[in-house]
Amino acid sequence: MTLTHHLAAGGASEHRPLIITLFGLFVVATLVITVWAGRQTKGAADFYAGGRQFTGFQNGLAISGDYMSAASFLGIAGAIALFGYDGFLYSIGFLVAWLVALLLVAEPLRNSGRYTMGDVLAYRMRQRPVRTAAGTSTIVVSIFYLLAQMAGAGVLVSLLLGITSDGGKVAIVALVGVLMIVYVSVGGMKGTTWVQMVKAVLLIAGALLLTFLVMWKFDFNVSALLGKAAEESGKGAAFLEPGLKYGATGTSKLDFISLGLALVLGTAGLPHILIRFYTVPTAKAARKSVNWAIGIIGGFYLMTIALGFGAAALLERSDIIASNPAGNTAAPLLAQELGGGADSTGGAILLAVISAVAFATILAVVAGLTLASSSSFAHDIYVNVIRKGRATEQEEVRAARLSTVVIGAVAIGLGALARDLNVAGLVALAFAVAASANLPTILYSLFWKRFTTRGALWSIYGGLISAVVLVLFSPVVSGNPKSSMFKGVDFHWFPLENPGIISIPLGFLLGWLGTVLSKEKADPQKYAELEVRSLTGTGAH
Repeated sequence: MTLTHHLAAGGASEHRPLIITLFGLFVVATLVITVWAGRQTKGAADFYAGGRQFTGFQNGLAISGDYMSAASFLGIAGAIALFGYDGFLYSIGFLVAWLVALLLVAEPLRNSGRYTMGDVLAYRMRQRPVRTAAGTSTIVVSIFYLLAQMAGAGVLVSLLLGITSDGGKVAIVALVGVLMIVYVSVGGMKGTTWVQMVKAVLLIAGALLLTFLVMWKFDFNVSALLGKAAEESGKGAAFLEPGLKYGATGTSKLDFISLGLALVLGTAGLPHILIRFYTVPTAKAARKSVNWAIGIIGGFYLMTIALGFGAAALLERSDIIASNPAGNTAAPLLAQELGGGADSTGGAILLAVISAVAFATILAVVAGLTLASSSSFAHDIYVNVIRKGRATEQEEVRAARLSTVVIGAVAIGLGALARDLNVAGLVALAFAVAASANLPTILYSLFWKRFTTRGALWSIYGGLISAVVLVLFSPVVSGNPKSSMFKGVDFHWFPLENPGIISIPLGFLLGWLGTVLSKEKADPQKYAELEVRSLTGTGAH
């Protein structure tokens, strides 16, 4: 019996009060934390960077909470359950990406900026055009990522509460949006950070519990688990080897390379991850927080092996697909099975707990994304472009809170439209856009002395537009009757699902070309100052 069938059945209603109570408790607890943190938020530094008061460990925990999104918890478990080895490549990609962020971006960014990515880019270039470009890119990436999280929340909560009507699903998306607006506008970075820390602890505890129960079923024998998963998958040994999803054709192999590029390089350009480095007092604390985050995130991705292969071994493949074709409900289904099955109280309790954790995951990531985009609008566009640096701190925070409401409303509207769309496609788009538009400009700004304003603008807008256009005309949006966003129409001409293989090199190439063709000469003095700041933290705010 599938999760969908079980929750639609009358017998499930006896467990629904328990599920709603758990959700309610989490929401109330996080709102209390947010209001408490909001009372301590006085100025811009508090709102954007939590007053830079968090320790390395606290920030590492919060970074983990921000990084392990619905795609990590629900998506990877589902991908492994359906595609075996090829699904696990997402775990590897996400983890390796974190090392790229650590080695190239984390510390220089912390030392060079104040609140946003635009601070670093505008330091040695013309402020207004560069800040406008950085703000635009940040908001576009954040909204695409938000869309995926909102759609995930809609799927998860409507399944759990047995809501099947379109109006009900739209109401769920709106509820998530309203909560997100409250978290960010009331609590700022302090409230958001505490919510992310709580969520990280809950997610690790939930994943640990499921991993323990899965391994206990197989007497802690990994070989027995993998063997059973391969047998139940219907694919035999091929389930444990590369090529089940990527490798059948030349196009799918190219798609795999493209996806890998987007995953590995996208993280270092994701705005909601980058702003986390500003919440610690020193560069040493930034390094420490990254080390903690790598340990926590690495441990979690190791556990996704048990979650994914456990779902493949213990659940019917047809049940997973019937519940959600992309496999997004594999982890909640596995929790229900480990708790005693569809009709047991234990199954209902474990299902409710894991689903509440998944919902917490979505809320925390959504809050982080909204904060990143509202910070960028208020700090880069409103203060430095519209007001030309003449706004007071109070006006800046007011603009950030107002833009939170606007971005929240946009996300609710688009999330309602995207409630039945392919979540994985939306996440891949966000990663590809971040890697194409943000990463080349950040790296050139930090490490290339000759880089100019024109290079930055060509790089950001070129990477942004190429990534978005290629995805709009890819099989993710139309042309694939099973998994396209718009079924029944076909206007795709780009064969790959992910544009990274073209748009990422294009972002780097345009940054170089714009600089080489520019008559403007970079200021060596400014670059020298930025280099000293980025390496030592001297003069950092």
